Amino acid sequence: MLQEGERLEDLQYKGLKIIQNKNLYNFTGDSVVLANFVKGKNLAIEIGAGSGVISILVAAKTNIEKILAFEIQPEMQNLCKKNIELNSLQEKITLVSDDVKNFEKYISAGSVDVVFSNPPYFKETNFVQSKVKKIAKEEVCLPLEILTKVASKMLKVGGSFYCCYTAERICEMISSCKKNKLTIKELFFTENGKGEVKLALFKAVKGGKEGVKIYPNLVTNEENGNYLETLHTKYIGAK
Repeated sequence: MLQEGERLEDLQYKGLKIIQNKNLYNFTGDSVVLANFVKGKNLAIEIGAGSGVISILVAAKTNIEKILAFEIQPEMQNLCKKNIELNSLQEKITLVSDDVKNFEKYISAGSVDVVFSNPPYFKETNFVQSKVKKIAKEEVCLPLEILTKVASKMLKVGGSFYCCYTAERICEMISSCKKNKLTIKELFFTENGKGEVKLALFKAVKGGKEGVKIYPNLVTNEENGNYLETLHTKYIGAK
């Protein structure tokens, strides 16, 4: 049963649904694009699961056998748990209600095949907003240097780190990845309908050799700001 502020949405892939709450942080198109970009098998970790939408799509779309979805905020933990159960994915996705820095309580370092994350993009500000939204958007609990350090520590050599990040800070991200032995191997940017580059999505490999494949930009919006229908057909429903 839906609670006050909640709504049920169709993810337009194999009957998957998602509950969102207008009072919490709601996912956007970047989560959809990242979910389609992730590939792998065996064990994966999501850093900052939010409502669970990325883990749910990745579980349905890939050969990954088990996902541990880390989420630090109690309000989002409750919503994530509800969404995992709504889609009957309890055997494939396990919610870990803890700070990802404590991951070694749950798995061994160097044991993970894939890590994926749509982390906070922005440095901490004095902008007034709810605590839930602030932690989701700003580096309050997950600074960039912690994100890349933890991802690298989790991964096996040759393991993959998939991430979506604001394009204006991609140089910081590349530097932080390199510092933590993560080599970016695949990269593309998203554009809004006005030709402005907004986000960077990449795959980095732990201990990978230098050399990156750069894909064409992906246009995600119409000029009026609405998401393009092809975002669903190309990046969710189609192979």
